[in-house]
Amino acid sequence: MDWQKFAEEMALLARSLLKQDSVQQTLDEIAASAVKLVDGCDAAGILAVRKGRAVTLSSYGDMVEESDRRQGELGEGPCFDLARRTDEERVFRIVDMTKPQPDWPRYAEAARELGIGSMTGVLLYTHEEDFGALNLYSRRPGTFTEDIATAGWLLASHAAVALADARTIDQLEHALETRHAIGEAMGILRERHGLSDAEAFSVLRNISQHHNIKLRDVAQRVRDKRTDGPA
Repeated sequence: MDWQKFAEEMALLARSLLKQDSVQQTLDEIAASAVKLVDGCDAAGILAVRKGRAVTLSSYGDMVEESDRRQGELGEGPCFDLARRTDEERVFRIVDMTKPQPDWPRYAEAARELGIGSMTGVLLYTHEEDFGALNLYSRRPGTFTEDIATAGWLLASHAAVALADARTIDQLEHALETRHAIGEAMGILRERHGLSDAEAFSVLRNISQHHNIKLRDVAQRVRDKRTDGPA
């Protein structure tokens, strides 16, 4: 690990994060940066568990959301183990996911089906039964050495600060659902009226401002009317 280069890249990342307009954009930038900055990392994501329900707050890579979903459904996995520990350990590292994992055999089988060869993660916070974690994935076993796990921990410090700016996980999940709703509505308007992304968003925003309706509610109305003719 070239720590001097990594330190320089982390400094650039810190400046980039300050320019983000929302907590969600900040978390997305952290997940993307993990793949870019950490050697051998193929995917990264930020998982939150609230009242036993897993929520992917951010993901970069095709295996992240499914991995989070499996951990949540099964109630087992490295993130759950880390959150339940009492020794203040905040980092886990799985060198070879292809080998048996007796602590959580069902999740390990699911991870192998997803093509996860190795994995590391950092606990961001824990409160009673709730917790959050930054997880890094590689398709190859043996990717995450102790040095690379430390690099993940440094990235996680940024994620922890970003999460501290949000009042609740519910707030973040609501923001994520809003983004998805608006994106789907924009897609409907693009297809139906031949608009660009900017034009479709402008239509939604103008309706929201003119009628004093929240942008998410406007998007929902467009989605509801998709089979009822032009919006």
